[in-house]
Amino acid sequence: MAAGQLTGRDPAADYRRDRRRLVERLRDGGVSDLAVLHAFDSVPRHAFVPEVMRARAYEDVPLPIGRRQTISSPTIHALSLEYAEIRPGHRVLEVGTGAGFQTALLAALGAVVYSIERIAPLYETAARTLGRLGVEARLMHGDGSLGWPKYAPFRAIIVGAAAARPPEALFNQLADGGRLIVPVGTRRQELRRYTRRGDDFARETITGARFVPLIEDEPKGEGPR
Repeated sequence: MAAGQLTGRDPAADYRRDRRRLVERLRDGGVSDLAVLHAFDSVPRHAFVPEVMRARAYEDVPLPIGRRQTISSPTIHALSLEYAEIRPGHRVLEVGTGAGFQTALLAALGAVVYSIERIAPLYETAARTLGRLGVEARLMHGDGSLGWPKYAPFRAIIVGAAAARPPEALFNQLADGGRLIVPVGTRRQELRRYTRRGDDFARETITGARFVPLIEDEPKGEGPR
């Protein structure tokens, strides 16, 4: 007999309820893009965290996923997606697949998703989880700071780790009018949006942030400050 039958609880219903509450918190916190809110309502965050953390899956906090990495808080994911202004059919590069949760959110938004993960065990786990959930995304194990030139240019690039300065390769692979969402800094970090206008990049600060450091094999130059 399943644990839910013994306790009279329905875990699936509990997760749905908690997911709806999370969406309400995001909306109350200022997230207004209805497509982003719908993506959060449709993607099961609990499927992307270790089993021992699933009771906290819908709290608005980062959670450990192993290998000294974390899944970002829902608010950070929501802000990244909202500021990226993703629409169906947009080609999007994700640097740092992590657990794959944001990858699934991007797919739910209708993006054509390309995602790179540096840490092999995380890449393998994310690939299995996304495959099990039927999420369509092209994944690669490699150095995300180099981008994915084969599929550039990208309408949006979202980076899940912080560097002192964003890698030049990511700016080069951004489409004109495209947006790069990236945490910048070492001890003190901020989540930024860079919007490409020809050869210029307009910079905006979204919010303060705290991300794990971006792992680069050999930095190939630095982009705008």
